[in-house]
Amino acid sequence: MTTTLGEKIKAIIRANGPISVTDYFSLCLADPEYGYYATREPFGRLGDFVTAPEVSQLFGEMIGVFTVHAWQRHNTPANVRLVEVGPGRGTMMADMLRVIARLAPPLFDTMSVHLVETSQRLSDIQGETLADYSQKISWHKSFDDLPEGFTLLVANELFDAIPIRQFVKTANGFRERMVGLDINDDLTFAVGVAGLDPAALPEGANKAPVGTIFEIAPARQAVMQAICERLRSFHGSALAIDYGHLLTDFGDTLQAVRMHEFDPPLAHPGEADLTSHVDFEALAAVAEDCGVHVNGLLTQGELLVGLGILDRAAALGRDREAHTRSVLQTAVDRLAGEGEGRMGALFKAIAVSYPVIDVMPFNKID
Repeated sequence: MTTTLGEKIKAIIRANGPISVTDYFSLCLADPEYGYYATREPFGRLGDFVTAPEVSQLFGEMIGVFTVHAWQRHNTPANVRLVEVGPGRGTMMADMLRVIARLAPPLFDTMSVHLVETSQRLSDIQGETLADYSQKISWHKSFDDLPEGFTLLVANELFDAIPIRQFVKTANGFRERMVGLDINDDLTFAVGVAGLDPAALPEGANKAPVGTIFEIAPARQAVMQAICERLRSFHGSALAIDYGHLLTDFGDTLQAVRMHEFDPPLAHPGEADLTSHVDFEALAAVAEDCGVHVNGLLTQGELLVGLGILDRAAALGRDREAHTRSVLQTAVDRLAGEGEGRMGALFKAIAVSYPVIDVMPFNKID
């Protein structure tokens, strides 16, 4: 048994042959009729996964603290464009704006907020979440539609939802991984003919055994390039948080999540969230090639603790009942802790700036 989108993908394969992993990824998430984001409510306990802003207000508040700090390091410009790409339900932005208004009224009073969101359904939800700030907020279907001006940009779990390409080591080098049909007419992985430039591979490719998978993400790099080019043009800083790895390496990270459980990636097209781990070393290389300063790479735990999440949780729990303090501690542990079910080590963060500034808690520039 498969899904409606699964049947559509099978028909495409029967007509035209196997499709690439990147095309399969795109269809699963973005097919206008049956794609995941067109048909599902992904976020929250009733959805398929919970993002960090949904765990606790503490997450968005810390990102608000980072935003104020970056603004201060840039010498407090007026008329800031505060941009979030992929704003989910608007939860993180609501928590950020509350902190910014409290900590930096001059920033809050003159800035405008810009949400880059392709889904009208999610835009409507964001409008409800952010109703108190409606005078400040504009929505944009495309990053290219943003107005000119000094920019502070944030993105949480943006890059993991952008499709990847996968290549498989064969006796004849790395070949593109495809999605085809097996003898039972079920979706299956296959190997295509397109090769990969050996220069794109990390060290050790020659010694990697047959069957080894390597992932590249040109579409993610293009998004990172667009962000960096904007910073070059109008100045500012960007912070991106996602789950992934700090160093480029081999491995199959394509995965599906359905009702808070891992699901085989080919099992429920359109009914499961499809993602893969983000290569933060590759994103940093894009920024450097654009001439934008890479402040550094951190785990989410290091970022949040460095921004003061422990002190903020203690302040929120002061003079409150034991249950409230326990809830706060559990949230901090999930957001910043390590180990199964915790986000602190699995998620990573990158901050980039132009012109060169140093921002806490990333390592200071030399």
